[in-house]
Amino acid sequence: MFYFAYVSNMCERQMVQRCPSTRFVGVASLSDRRIAFTRSSVNRGCGVADAVKSPGHKLWGLVYELSDADVASLDRSEGYQAGRTRNCYWRRSCTVFLDGDDSRPFPAETYFAEAQPNPPRPNEAYKLLIVRGARGRLPPEYVSELELIEADP
Repeated sequence: MFYFAYVSNMCERQMVQRCPSTRFVGVASLSDRRIAFTRSSVNRGCGVADAVKSPGHKLWGLVYELSDADVASLDRSEGYQAGRTRNCYWRRSCTVFLDGDDSRPFPAETYFAEAQPNPPRPNEAYKLLIVRGARGRLPPEYVSELELIEADP
C-alpha cells in the first residue's frame, strides 16, 4: 500500500518502529485539506491531528510504501479496524500530488479522524514530532506554518 503521512508519521523513526517495511516514496500534497486537531489521544495526552476539508489549501506530507503486514500494524496504531462502525480514524483512498505538482497525481491511502467535541490542543512533544518529520523535506513555508501551531507544554 502507498500511505500518505501528514503529521507524526512523517517522522521516519516512528514509522519504521510501527512498520519496519517502510520505504520512502516522495513528498506530496493533498488538495483542499489542512491540519486541525480534532481528537483527544489518551496515549499522547493531547489533541491529535486530522486532515479536514479546507478549499484552496494544500496539506503536505510524505508517501511511504508499506507491506500488507505493516498496513495491519498501522491500522492498529491509528485505531482503525475494517468493518467496525466506530473507529478513531478511518483509512480512505485519496489522490495526492507528488512534489505538489498537479500534473503528478498519485493514488494513496491515509487516515481521517472521527472528530470529537472539544478536543484539547496538541502538546509540545507531539508538535515537535510533526515539525521534525517535516523539516528538510517539505516546503520551508509549510514547515514555518507547522512551527506556529499553538501547543500546550
